[in-house]
Amino acid sequence: MSETTTQTSPNPRHKVAVLGTGKIGEALLSGMIRGGWDPADLMVTARRPERAEELRTRHGVTPVTNQEAAEQADTLILTVKPQDMGTLLAELAPHLPADRLVISGAAGIPTTFFEERLEPGTPVVRVMTNTPALVDEAMSVISAGTHATAAHLTHAEEIFGAVGKTLRVPESQQDACTALSGSGPAYFFYLVEAMTDAGILLGLPRDKAHDLIVQSAIGAATMLRDSGEHPVKLRENVTSPAGTTINAIRELENHGVRAALIAALEAARDRSRELATGNNS
Repeated sequence: MSETTTQTSPNPRHKVAVLGTGKIGEALLSGMIRGGWDPADLMVTARRPERAEELRTRHGVTPVTNQEAAEQADTLILTVKPQDMGTLLAELAPHLPADRLVISGAAGIPTTFFEERLEPGTPVVRVMTNTPALVDEAMSVISAGTHATAAHLTHAEEIFGAVGKTLRVPESQQDACTALSGSGPAYFFYLVEAMTDAGILLGLPRDKAHDLIVQSAIGAATMLRDSGEHPVKLRENVTSPAGTTINAIRELENHGVRAALIAALEAARDRSRELATGNNS
């Protein structure tokens, strides 16, 4: 496995199309442009014409149809919902040459799903990113399909490195990564929500509780990233004998918070596997 930082290397010879451009797709486009990509080399598709025009106005990119993207782009980034991917591939397949790189951002769908529906030999790279792409702090996990080369992986890293960090993993680990980092921001938002409610219960105004918790979260995350210390060591540094923190930790353990988190991530992983089988209900 290898990790890269938020540094892009724009390749002006490549035209990139983002298909189904929602919030994450737009964040990716914006990051690429800030990283030096020429908007003239970037194409977008959107379900609603007014959305496509909005993207043109805001970023200077070129709205196209899915067929035009297949015919003109060197790299296609597919960001539609998993349940819509089969329909999109059926539309693209008659027009997509086998030498184009296809990057999938759909949770749970393996690269074989694409390889079976596109021209034989089409290189496919699977990427699971997350919503901090909106603030250039994404964690994007990248895996190669059967026909994807090291150069294809590097190109995917150049693109997704524009909005955060990237990590290469075997595709067999993608469902676990989806559970940890793909869905991960929601767990932290949930924790902040619960801690804010606790702050209100303890007598603090909501805005002050929110500010206290958010800054504590930012500080803790920075220490985890920069200190090199194990999280157990960092927690122990805050936990004095017979103090306030150990009493709080005891209650978390009494209520099975650790076990609940493990079970929650297992459930997310299992759902990712279900999506791969076409179970979208």
